[in-house]
Amino acid sequence: MPSPMEKAGILVEALPYIKKFYGKTVVIKYGGHAMVNEELKKAVLTDAVLMKYVGMQPVIVHGGGPEITGMLKRLGIESNFIGGLRVTDAETMEIAQMVLVGKINKDIVGLINDIGGTAVGLSGKDANLLVADKKLHLMRNPDGSEEAVDIGLVGEIREVNPGIVDTLLKEGYIPVVAPVAVGEGGNSYNVNADVAAGALAVALNADKLIILTDVEGILADRKDKNSLLSTVTMQDVPRLIEQGIIDGGMIPKVECCTCALQGGVGTTHIIDGRVPHSLLLEIFTDQGVGTMVTN
Repeated sequence: MPSPMEKAGILVEALPYIKKFYGKTVVIKYGGHAMVNEELKKAVLTDAVLMKYVGMQPVIVHGGGPEITGMLKRLGIESNFIGGLRVTDAETMEIAQMVLVGKINKDIVGLINDIGGTAVGLSGKDANLLVADKKLHLMRNPDGSEEAVDIGLVGEIREVNPGIVDTLLKEGYIPVVAPVAVGEGGNSYNVNADVAAGALAVALNADKLIILTDVEGILADRKDKNSLLSTVTMQDVPRLIEQGIIDGGMIPKVECCTCALQGGVGTTHIIDGRVPHSLLLEIFTDQGVGTMVTN
Protein backbone atom coordinates (compact mmCIF):
# COMPACT_ATOMS: atom_id res chain seq x y z
CA MET A 1 0.00 0.00 0.00
CA PRO A 2 1.32 3.48 -0.86
CA SER A 3 2.11 5.68 2.09
CA PRO A 4 0.18 8.96 2.56
CA MET A 5 3.18 10.86 1.14
CA GLU A 6 3.30 8.59 -1.91
CA LYS A 7 -0.41 9.13 -2.47
CA ALA A 8 0.13 12.89 -2.23
CA GLY A 9 2.94 12.61 -4.79
CA ILE A 10 0.66 10.77 -7.20
CA LEU A 11 -1.94 13.53 -6.94
CA VAL A 12 0.68 16.24 -7.45
CA GLU A 13 2.00 14.43 -10.53
CA ALA A 14 -1.55 14.25 -11.94
CA LEU A 15 -2.35 17.94 -11.34
CA PRO A 16 -0.82 19.44 -14.52
CA TYR A 17 -2.56 16.78 -16.62
CA ILE A 18 -5.90 17.42 -14.92
CA LYS A 19 -5.43 21.11 -15.67
CA LYS A 20 -4.34 20.46 -19.28
CA PHE A 21 -7.24 18.19 -20.15
CA TYR A 22 -10.00 19.92 -18.19
CA GLY A 23 -13.03 20.25 -20.45
CA LYS A 24 -11.38 18.25 -23.26
CA THR A 25 -13.12 15.39 -25.06
CA VAL A 26 -11.50 11.96 -24.96
CA VAL A 27 -12.89 9.13 -27.09
CA ILE A 28 -12.13 5.69 -25.68
CA LYS A 29 -12.41 2.58 -27.81
CA TYR A 30 -13.22 -0.10 -25.26
CA GLY A 31 -12.51 -3.67 -26.32
CA GLY A 32 -10.36 -6.74 -25.87
CA HIS A 33 -9.70 -8.55 -22.60
CA ALA A 34 -10.83 -5.52 -20.59
CA MET A 35 -14.39 -6.29 -21.72
CA VAL A 36 -14.48 -9.88 -20.48
CA ASN A 37 -12.45 -9.78 -17.26
CA GLU A 38 -14.69 -8.42 -14.49
CA GLU A 39 -11.86 -6.78 -12.54
CA LEU A 40 -10.48 -5.03 -15.62
CA LYS A 41 -13.97 -4.05 -16.76
CA LYS A 42 -14.64 -2.28 -13.47
CA ALA A 43 -11.18 -0.63 -13.53
CA VAL A 44 -11.69 0.81 -17.05
CA LEU A 45 -15.14 2.17 -16.32
CA THR A 46 -14.05 3.55 -12.93
CA ASP A 47 -11.28 5.40 -14.79
CA ALA A 48 -13.88 6.89 -17.14
CA VAL A 49 -16.03 8.03 -14.21
CA LEU A 50 -13.01 9.62 -12.51
CA MET A 51 -12.12 11.41 -15.75
CA LYS A 52 -15.63 12.85 -15.82
CA TYR A 53 -15.43 14.04 -12.21
CA VAL A 54 -12.13 15.88 -12.80
CA GLY A 55 -13.66 17.79 -15.71
CA MET A 56 -12.85 15.70 -18.77
CA GLN A 57 -15.43 14.57 -21.30
CA PRO A 58 -15.07 10.82 -21.91
CA VAL A 59 -16.99 9.13 -24.72
CA ILE A 60 -16.90 5.32 -24.89
CA VAL A 61 -17.22 3.32 -28.12
CA HIS A 62 -17.27 -0.43 -27.47
CA GLY A 63 -16.75 -3.56 -29.51
CA GLY A 64 -18.17 -7.02 -28.88
CA GLY A 65 -17.00 -9.50 -31.51
CA PRO A 66 -16.35 -12.39 -29.09
CA GLU A 67 -19.80 -12.04 -27.50
CA ILE A 68 -21.43 -11.99 -30.93
CA THR A 69 -19.54 -15.16 -31.86
CA GLY A 70 -20.59 -16.78 -28.58
CA MET A 71 -24.25 -15.96 -29.10
CA LEU A 72 -24.17 -17.25 -32.68
CA LYS A 73 -22.68 -20.53 -31.43
CA ARG A 74 -25.36 -20.83 -28.73
CA LEU A 75 -28.01 -20.41 -31.43
CA GLY A 76 -26.31 -22.91 -33.73
CA ILE A 77 -25.45 -20.30 -36.37
CA GLU A 78 -22.09 -20.80 -38.05
CA SER A 79 -19.84 -17.77 -38.51
CA ASN A 80 -18.18 -17.37 -41.89
CA PHE A 81 -15.16 -15.12 -42.41
CA ILE A 82 -13.59 -13.71 -45.55
CA GLY A 83 -10.18 -12.08 -45.16
CA GLY A 84 -10.65 -12.02 -41.39
CA LEU A 85 -13.99 -10.19 -41.65
CA ARG A 86 -17.25 -11.75 -40.51
CA VAL A 87 -19.78 -12.26 -43.32
CA THR A 88 -22.86 -10.56 -41.88
CA ASP A 89 -26.12 -11.77 -43.44
CA ALA A 90 -29.50 -10.50 -42.20
CA GLU A 91 -29.78 -13.15 -39.48
CA THR A 92 -26.24 -12.51 -38.22
CA MET A 93 -26.84 -8.75 -38.23
CA GLU A 94 -29.98 -9.20 -36.16
CA ILE A 95 -28.00 -11.15 -33.56
CA ALA A 96 -25.07 -8.70 -33.67
CA GLN A 97 -27.39 -5.74 -33.11
CA MET A 98 -29.15 -7.53 -30.27
CA VAL A 99 -25.84 -8.34 -28.55
CA LEU A 100 -24.12 -4.99 -29.15
CA VAL A 101 -27.04 -2.64 -28.48
CA GLY A 102 -29.33 -4.68 -26.25
CA LYS A 103 -26.80 -6.44 -24.03
CA ILE A 104 -23.23 -5.14 -24.07
CA ASN A 105 -24.17 -1.47 -24.32
CA LYS A 106 -26.67 -1.65 -21.50
CA ASP A 107 -24.33 -3.71 -19.30
CA ILE A 108 -21.66 -1.00 -19.65
CA VAL A 109 -24.17 1.75 -18.91
CA GLY A 110 -25.44 -0.09 -15.86
CA LEU A 111 -21.95 -0.61 -14.46
CA ILE A 112 -20.94 3.04 -14.98
CA ASN A 113 -24.10 4.18 -13.20
CA ASP A 114 -23.43 1.73 -10.37
CA ILE A 115 -19.87 3.04 -9.96
CA GLY A 116 -21.17 6.58 -9.57
CA GLY A 117 -21.23 8.04 -13.06
CA THR A 118 -24.25 8.86 -15.19
CA ALA A 119 -24.13 7.13 -18.57
CA VAL A 120 -26.49 6.98 -21.53
CA GLY A 121 -26.32 4.21 -24.14
CA LEU A 122 -26.58 4.89 -27.86
CA SER A 123 -26.13 3.05 -31.11
CA GLY A 124 -24.98 4.68 -34.30
CA LYS A 125 -28.60 4.57 -35.46
CA ASP A 126 -29.74 7.02 -32.78
CA ALA A 127 -30.18 10.50 -34.29
CA ASN A 128 -28.27 9.23 -37.37
CA LEU A 129 -25.08 9.35 -35.32
CA LEU A 130 -23.25 6.96 -37.68
CA VAL A 131 -24.41 6.72 -41.30
CA ALA A 132 -22.85 3.96 -43.39
CA ASP A 133 -22.77 2.47 -46.87
CA LYS A 134 -22.24 -1.21 -47.65
CA LYS A 135 -18.55 -2.09 -47.44
CA LEU A 136 -17.11 -4.39 -50.08
CA HIS A 137 -14.01 -6.34 -49.09
CA LEU A 138 -11.12 -6.29 -51.56
CA MET A 139 -9.68 -9.81 -51.90
CA ARG A 140 -6.30 -10.29 -53.53
CA ASN A 141 -6.27 -13.17 -56.03
CA PRO A 142 -3.26 -15.47 -56.60
CA ASP A 143 -2.46 -13.57 -59.80
CA GLY A 144 -2.19 -10.31 -57.85
CA SER A 145 -5.46 -8.83 -59.04
CA GLU A 146 -8.08 -7.57 -56.58
CA GLU A 147 -11.72 -8.60 -56.45
CA ALA A 148 -14.54 -6.84 -54.56
CA VAL A 149 -16.38 -9.37 -52.40
CA ASP A 150 -19.79 -8.80 -50.79
CA ILE A 151 -19.53 -9.55 -47.05
CA GLY A 152 -23.11 -8.64 -46.26
CA LEU A 153 -24.29 -5.97 -43.83
CA VAL A 154 -20.85 -4.65 -42.96
CA GLY A 155 -20.73 -0.89 -43.20
CA GLU A 156 -18.24 1.79 -44.13
CA ILE A 157 -18.93 5.05 -42.30
CA ARG A 158 -19.94 7.83 -44.67
CA GLU A 159 -21.18 10.47 -42.25
CA VAL A 160 -21.08 11.26 -38.52
CA ASN A 161 -23.71 13.48 -36.90
CA PRO A 162 -22.38 14.07 -33.38
CA GLY A 163 -25.14 16.40 -32.16
CA ILE A 164 -26.71 13.85 -29.80
CA VAL A 165 -23.30 13.11 -28.22
CA ASP A 166 -22.55 16.84 -27.83
CA THR A 167 -25.90 17.31 -26.11
CA LEU A 168 -25.27 14.46 -23.68
CA LEU A 169 -21.79 15.76 -22.84
CA LYS A 170 -23.11 19.25 -22.16
CA GLU A 171 -25.73 17.78 -19.82
CA GLY A 172 -23.08 15.88 -17.84
CA TYR A 173 -23.59 12.37 -19.17
CA ILE A 174 -21.04 9.79 -20.33
CA PRO A 175 -22.14 8.61 -23.80
CA VAL A 176 -21.63 4.90 -24.53
CA VAL A 177 -21.86 4.07 -28.25
CA ALA A 178 -22.44 0.67 -29.87
CA PRO A 179 -20.91 0.40 -33.38
CA VAL A 180 -24.13 -0.27 -35.29
CA ALA A 181 -24.68 2.26 -38.06
CA VAL A 182 -27.74 3.18 -40.10
CA GLY A 183 -27.82 2.85 -43.86
CA GLU A 184 -30.20 3.48 -46.73
CA GLY A 185 -33.76 2.51 -45.91
CA GLY A 186 -32.97 2.39 -42.19
CA ASN A 187 -30.92 -0.80 -42.58
CA SER A 188 -28.48 -1.70 -39.81
CA TYR A 189 -24.79 -2.12 -40.56
CA ASN A 190 -22.09 -3.61 -38.37
CA VAL A 191 -19.06 -1.30 -38.39
CA ASN A 192 -15.57 -1.78 -37.02
CA ALA A 193 -15.43 -0.32 -33.50
CA ASP A 194 -11.92 1.11 -33.96
CA VAL A 195 -13.04 2.91 -37.11
CA ALA A 196 -16.24 4.13 -35.42
CA ALA A 197 -14.24 5.51 -32.49
CA GLY A 198 -11.82 7.29 -34.82
CA ALA A 199 -14.58 8.80 -36.94
CA LEU A 200 -16.47 9.97 -33.85
CA ALA A 201 -13.29 11.48 -32.38
CA VAL A 202 -12.82 13.54 -35.55
CA ALA A 203 -16.46 14.68 -35.60
CA LEU A 204 -16.28 15.72 -31.93
CA ASN A 205 -12.93 17.50 -32.46
CA ALA A 206 -11.62 15.34 -29.61
CA ASP A 207 -8.35 16.09 -27.91
CA LYS A 208 -7.52 12.37 -27.57
CA LEU A 209 -8.43 9.02 -29.08
CA ILE A 210 -7.45 6.07 -26.88
CA ILE A 211 -7.67 2.50 -28.20
CA LEU A 212 -7.63 -0.26 -25.59
CA THR A 213 -6.14 -3.47 -26.92
CA ASP A 214 -4.58 -6.73 -25.73
CA VAL A 215 -0.93 -5.90 -26.39
CA GLU A 216 1.51 -3.52 -24.69
CA GLY A 217 1.49 -1.15 -27.67
CA ILE A 218 3.82 -1.09 -30.66
CA LEU A 219 6.90 -3.20 -29.94
CA ALA A 220 10.15 -2.79 -31.85
CA ASP A 221 10.67 -6.51 -31.22
CA ARG A 222 7.53 -8.55 -30.59
CA LYS A 223 9.56 -11.07 -28.59
CA ASP A 224 10.80 -8.36 -26.21
CA LYS A 225 8.13 -6.65 -24.11
CA ASN A 226 10.72 -4.09 -23.04
CA SER A 227 11.04 -2.80 -26.61
CA LEU A 228 7.88 -0.70 -26.43
CA LEU A 229 7.89 2.36 -28.69
CA SER A 230 6.37 5.02 -26.43
CA THR A 231 5.92 7.52 -29.28
CA VAL A 232 5.46 7.02 -33.03
CA THR A 233 4.80 9.77 -35.57
CA MET A 234 2.55 9.45 -38.60
CA GLN A 235 5.66 9.78 -40.74
CA ASP A 236 7.13 6.68 -39.05
CA VAL A 237 4.12 4.46 -39.81
CA PRO A 238 4.82 3.43 -43.47
CA ARG A 239 8.41 2.48 -42.58
CA LEU A 240 7.35 0.49 -39.52
CA ILE A 241 4.76 -1.40 -41.59
CA GLU A 242 7.34 -2.12 -44.29
CA GLN A 243 9.75 -3.43 -41.64
CA GLY A 244 7.05 -5.67 -40.18
CA ILE A 245 7.15 -3.92 -36.79
CA ILE A 246 3.53 -2.89 -37.30
CA ASP A 247 1.67 -5.86 -38.74
CA GLY A 248 -1.44 -8.03 -38.46
CA GLY A 249 -4.22 -6.62 -36.32
CA MET A 250 -2.10 -3.64 -35.27
CA ILE A 251 -2.16 -2.19 -38.81
CA PRO A 252 -5.86 -1.17 -38.83
CA LYS A 253 -5.52 0.29 -35.30
CA VAL A 254 -2.55 2.43 -36.32
CA GLU A 255 -4.28 3.44 -39.56
CA CYS A 256 -7.30 4.44 -37.47
CA CYS A 257 -5.01 6.63 -35.34
CA THR A 258 -3.48 8.18 -38.45
CA CYS A 259 -6.88 9.01 -39.94
CA ALA A 260 -7.96 10.57 -36.64
CA LEU A 261 -4.83 12.73 -36.51
CA GLN A 262 -5.35 13.84 -40.10
CA GLY A 263 -8.91 14.76 -39.13
CA GLY A 264 -7.74 17.08 -36.36
CA VAL A 265 -7.64 14.88 -33.23
CA GLY A 266 -4.84 16.08 -30.94
CA THR A 267 -3.12 12.82 -30.00
CA THR A 268 -3.93 9.13 -30.29
CA HIS A 269 -2.91 6.27 -28.02
CA ILE A 270 -2.81 2.48 -28.27
CA ILE A 271 -2.64 1.08 -24.74
CA ASP A 272 -2.78 -2.29 -22.99
CA GLY A 273 -6.27 -2.77 -21.58
CA ARG A 274 -5.01 -5.76 -19.58
CA VAL A 275 -3.21 -3.36 -17.21
CA PRO A 276 -5.56 -2.20 -14.44
CA HIS A 277 -6.26 1.55 -14.64
CA SER A 278 -4.23 1.88 -17.85
CA LEU A 279 -6.40 4.87 -18.83
CA LEU A 280 -5.37 6.83 -15.74
CA LEU A 281 -1.73 5.80 -16.14
CA GLU A 282 -1.70 7.02 -19.75
CA ILE A 283 -3.45 10.33 -19.13
CA PHE A 284 -2.33 11.42 -15.67
CA THR A 285 1.27 10.21 -15.23
CA ASP A 286 4.59 11.42 -16.65
CA GLN A 287 5.61 7.99 -17.97
CA GLY A 288 2.28 6.82 -19.40
CA VAL A 289 1.72 3.37 -20.87
CA GLY A 290 1.37 2.08 -24.40
CA THR A 291 2.23 3.91 -27.61
CA MET A 292 1.24 7.46 -28.47
CA VAL A 293 0.82 8.12 -32.20
CA THR A 294 1.24 11.82 -33.01
CA ASN A 295 1.44 14.09 -36.03
